[in-house]
Amino acid sequence: MWWIYALLSALFASLTAIFAKVGISGVNSDLATAIRTVIILLMAWGIVIFRGEGKGLQHLSRFSLTFLVLSGMATGLSWIFYFKALQMGKVSQVAPVDKLSVALTIILSAIFLQEVLTIKTVIGAGLIIAGTLVLIL
Repeated sequence: MWWIYALLSALFASLTAIFAKVGISGVNSDLATAIRTVIILLMAWGIVIFRGEGKGLQHLSRFSLTFLVLSGMATGLSWIFYFKALQMGKVSQVAPVDKLSVALTIILSAIFLQEVLTIKTVIGAGLIIAGTLVLIL
């Protein structure tokens, strides 16, 4: 079942790139990121409130909160750089290079989370890196 959500994530991420490229025409990329972030904020809190999941806030540990804040900061920086890249480049080049994050995540998961990498995962990450290099060079 997880793969259905992952495919939906990929679908909406691809639509994000298309909609963003059209939307940032003539707009400062930082302003565009801020607008997008407000929409995401409203949607996320709307879902939490609608589903009654706000009670979980009081159970967050300082450790979890610290890493959620760091994750949010990394997301924000990712979006700022992504929108700037979209403004300057072609979606067909920027989006695939952005997906280099998949290979980087695989590598970092092995280093920091001690996840065991299979040969299939290593080959897949290598192909993503090779494809990214083809697009850049």
